[in-house]
Amino acid sequence: MGLDVGEKTIGVAISDPLGYSAQGITVIARQSLPKDLDQLKKLVMDYHVTAIVVGLPLSLNSTLGPQAEKVKYFVKKLEKAIPLPLEYIDERFSTTMAERTLLAADVSRQKRKGVIDKMAAQIILQSFLDRRAHRAKGQIKEECYLDVD
Repeated sequence: MGLDVGEKTIGVAISDPLGYSAQGITVIARQSLPKDLDQLKKLVMDYHVTAIVVGLPLSLNSTLGPQAEKVKYFVKKLEKAIPLPLEYIDERFSTTMAERTLLAADVSRQKRKGVIDKMAAQIILQSFLDRRAHRAKGQIKEECYLDVD
């Protein structure tokens, strides 16, 4: 499962069972931490999720800014509520990429607003899956995960 965690919404994507492709599935409107976690728990059960990838919005100079700190706080609570393997991945440009894709497809502003976070989560998860596949083939030597502890 891939997550694009924002202040107002959480974009959610899942992969196919073999881990080849990501699909955006929903956008969770943030209400409260317990309710947000309950919705994620339900999705984890419904989709038989075995690991979670969370986009970490680093600053352009690769440091943790205020939004990244908020994501880390949320993830600490998520790890306690859902005991699955969890990885961070750099997501600095996932929302921009999603926005450009939707603009190129001539999607209206109103429709973009409803799917942008879901598409950003899909981009985050697909990036993770692609790097994992390339690393398995020996095409990428370095880790794509972020160590932010």
